[in-house]
Amino acid sequence: MRLPSSRRGLLCVALGGLAAQPAASQALSRPALAQCRAGTLYLTIDTGWGREAEDIAAAMRARDVRATLFVADEPDYRGGRTLGEGWAPFWRARAAESHAFASHTFRHWYFGADPGPGRVRYASRRGEGAVVLDGAGLCAELARPVDALRAMAPEARILPLWRAPGGRTSPNALRLAAACGLRHQGWTANGFLGDELDSAAHPNAALLARALGAIRDGEVLVMHWGVRSRREPYGLVFPALLDGLLAKGFCFATLPAQGA
Repeated sequence: MRLPSSRRGLLCVALGGLAAQPAASQALSRPALAQCRAGTLYLTIDTGWGREAEDIAAAMRARDVRATLFVADEPDYRGGRTLGEGWAPFWRARAAESHAFASHTFRHWYFGADPGPGRVRYASRRGEGAVVLDGAGLCAELARPVDALRAMAPEARILPLWRAPGGRTSPNALRLAAACGLRHQGWTANGFLGDELDSAAHPNAALLARALGAIRDGEVLVMHWGVRSRREPYGLVFPALLDGLLAKGFCFATLPAQGA
């Protein structure tokens, strides 16, 4: 999932303000844990292509870290699909570990300019096509990954949240999804961990140092279970990220139902 240059420029300002909400606005939703002397963080993981999924999951399990997992049906590193039956044991294990789940759309296409009232343009960046969705169509697109997940892991805890691919929404997409009962969840500017960036220009060591220096209380972090275009897998530095943040006194929590 190659990050286009146009998207890099939107990372800190996309999502209509949702991605960069002040940490103070989230204070009421955080768990009151005495040991969280530095505050609470919300780790979110988008599907990606899954190359590092088992290692990332093992690192969280070893440190008792919970995350919110946004699921979509994307091509995986094994030549299958991330919501295919081959991934059922993985998703069941994450549900059993008490991670939370939410929709990342089913086809993982991108939203463009609204073509008219009550309509959203939804198009593939891999040449698979484009459609215009009405409210019912958008609700169905957002429900499909959750329905597929429930079929594999009936015990999974699903939050009434969604995240657009690339974090790119439109006014109509936000309104129509809200009518489905779903709120869009972005990430904070410091929470962008950079695992989609080119590793030659943004090596793991630099991303790790930036994150440990910049992340503050209430941040919503975003990463993936592996990104195809990144030559230096971010999963290699993920345990060090968790260790560093935990050592600073941060705790991790799944997102509240109303989002953050």
